Amino acid sequence: MRPADRIERWLDDLAATLETASALVARGRADFDRDPAIPLAFEALSNRVGDLAKRLVAADRSHFNDPLWSQAARNRDFVVHHYDRVDADALWVTVSRSFPELAELVGRIRA
Repeated sequence: MRPADRIERWLDDLAATLETASALVARGRADFDRDPAIPLAFEALSNRVGDLAKRLVAADRSHFNDPLWSQAARNRDFVVHHYDRVDADALWVTVSRSFPELAELVGRIRA
């Protein structure tokens, strides 16, 4: 597979993952606080988003140089390695504010 095709596939996967996160955020903070499956889903989505960010940066560092990419990667590492210390408020902010910013960045890259 050509590198450009691989990058495009990863961007597709990232966009779909961010859409899933957006649909869960749309259910609202009350559902997030009430349903323990939603924070766990956010952790899994953070893992996927960060992993894809790492792949994209490694594939083309000059094209994926916005600080949001490294922020997503660091967030992934924290959630995966320190899951017992994940703060619910910080997780909500990440998925409800930072993920939409990343989705906008993906849209600009694709335009």
